[in-house]
Amino acid sequence: MSYLNFDKTQLINLEYSLKRELIRSNRAGSYASTTIVGCNTRKYHGLLCIPLPHLDGGKHVLLSALDETVIQHDASFNLGIRKYPGTYEPRGHKYIRDYESEPIPAIIYRVGGVLLKKEMLLSSMEDKVLIRYTLLEAHSPTKLRFKPFMAFRNIHALSKANLDVNTNYFSCKNGIRLKLYYGYPELFMQFSKKVEYVPVPHWYYNIEYHEEQKRGYEYLEDLYVPGYFETSIKKGESIVFAAGVEDSATVGLIKEFDKEISMRIPRSSFEHCLINSAQQFIYKRNKKTDIVAGFPWYGRWGRDTFIALPGLTLCQDDKKTCKDVLDTMSSEMKGFLFSDIGVDSVAECSAADAPLWFIWAIQQYNDYTKKPENTWKEFGAKIKKILKGYREGKDSRILMHKNGLIYAGQPGKALTWMDAEVHGKPITQRMGYAVEIQALWYNAVCFSIALAKKNKDNAFVKEWSEIPELCKTSFNQLFWDPTKGHLADYVDGEYKDWTVRPNQVFATSMEYSMIADEIKKAVLDNVEADLLTPRGLRTLTPKSPLYKGIYEGNPAERDEAYHQGAARPWLLGHFAEGYLKLYGKAGISFIEKIVNGFEKELTIYGVGTIGELFDGDPPHEPKGAVSLACSVGELLRVGKLISVYKKMK
Repeated sequence: MSYLNFDKTQLINLEYSLKRELIRSNRAGSYASTTIVGCNTRKYHGLLCIPLPHLDGGKHVLLSALDETVIQHDASFNLGIRKYPGTYEPRGHKYIRDYESEPIPAIIYRVGGVLLKKEMLLSSMEDKVLIRYTLLEAHSPTKLRFKPFMAFRNIHALSKANLDVNTNYFSCKNGIRLKLYYGYPELFMQFSKKVEYVPVPHWYYNIEYHEEQKRGYEYLEDLYVPGYFETSIKKGESIVFAAGVEDSATVGLIKEFDKEISMRIPRSSFEHCLINSAQQFIYKRNKKTDIVAGFPWYGRWGRDTFIALPGLTLCQDDKKTCKDVLDTMSSEMKGFLFSDIGVDSVAECSAADAPLWFIWAIQQYNDYTKKPENTWKEFGAKIKKILKGYREGKDSRILMHKNGLIYAGQPGKALTWMDAEVHGKPITQRMGYAVEIQALWYNAVCFSIALAKKNKDNAFVKEWSEIPELCKTSFNQLFWDPTKGHLADYVDGEYKDWTVRPNQVFATSMEYSMIADEIKKAVLDNVEADLLTPRGLRTLTPKSPLYKGIYEGNPAERDEAYHQGAARPWLLGHFAEGYLKLYGKAGISFIEKIVNGFEKELTIYGVGTIGELFDGDPPHEPKGAVSLACSVGELLRVGKLISVYKKMK
């Protein structure tokens, strides 16, 4: 029996099955995503979604879906499922009898005396999806018909019927190749055996994506079907379908499929599921290694890359990939800052904390390798550039004041990680001295000095030696009030914001902390009482009149809740680290119970992974992106911390 199990009696219940989404990606940056019954409910769903940087820098859905039809005695049974306004057509889910998760996702269909198994995977290194069909049972001659639904559009857009579509196609080995629009690569659709192709160009109108409708976006799409493939299949026979941007060696597709399966990490436990998921955020393209912030709609985010990186790589003893990502990001620094979202010329740099998270990631890398001489040699120049950038105010919005603290502010723009906006206005601007930025800054300076000392860089040590104490004194004077029992969230001039938010937890988790243990305890007690949920830390206390406990509605309504109550799994990483540092082995069982509580989420939203956020209110329903790098990475890092503390005497 698979570790990831689903209620077989509920599979044909769309209320149950459409909530459970599959996401698979590869090192080429491609992904495939749909629900466990194969019905697309988002514009981001598709069987082959690939990055096309030369078009617009984004990912594009080429093949949206593939309908399979079982034909026996001239009777046809369409296994596909698609939502149209007011109805589902076809209704292939009624033929589903079982769903398997291991070693890869597989659906078992029963049509009369026919038992058909369908397995899907994504090529590990190519822009290609592979689907294997195996006829397990059949009492009479059987044919399969395959109808591809084409999109050829950006994942954030929707396709509409038009006269510009290129209806031409060309034959290739066991299939066809086509390209709907100029600028796109050709899509090869091929089989492991000879098939008949029948061109019947047709548009299917008003396909409905109800998750987009719920989110307040346009949700109706027209998809183009160029024709269909047909072939016979015998009992016990397997046929592999391949869709990719390069010509496949069809004679080897079955072996290729088996080889790909052998490379998969079995999702046989909670930890293995997280490790399997972790690998899917890492991609290599054009000799660069990057991390996708989340699926299905996020690209690369600078801050998220650094937060997620140690958990995704070092916790799997993969220091090479960690170093490759750090090298990629450091090569793209703009001044002393990193991109918030995007790469190259389209990237915006306004994340005041991203460079400090970069140094924190280097710190984790150094702790893992235990080679400070190499760390300073490889990253010392970048570290110096970053610290100098803050100290000298190389960006007028982000600079160190005379009190040693970092001021970050721009009217009408949020520069911290709480950067949601509604109608162009930030929800949580937090202009001034943000508590987490001070914690990261102090840690970065102290770590850099310690690293420089080990490498006898005396000039650097002398230049920065007075800053830590100055920073520490200023911080405690401005941010701590024993009558409040917690740290201020941010300070701007004479104004101190005492709203209870999770940002104060970073002052307890950093290797170099500005606060005494009694203050750490007060902070952690405060966070536990007001913000801790079984699914992460709330972004705002429920006691606040601004608290939004349910994340739902149109974009503006959801953004109102994004940092005003939604619970974030990734924040548990630093809550747990601070807690374990304070309580040692005595705190293990408490933290372990929270982490293990996520196990049940692996079959509820994103199958085998952890999503972006949860409602702040019980029962803490999963929301947002179905798989987030920071969520997965930090849960893995906490797991590693637990194992370290268990070994302590």
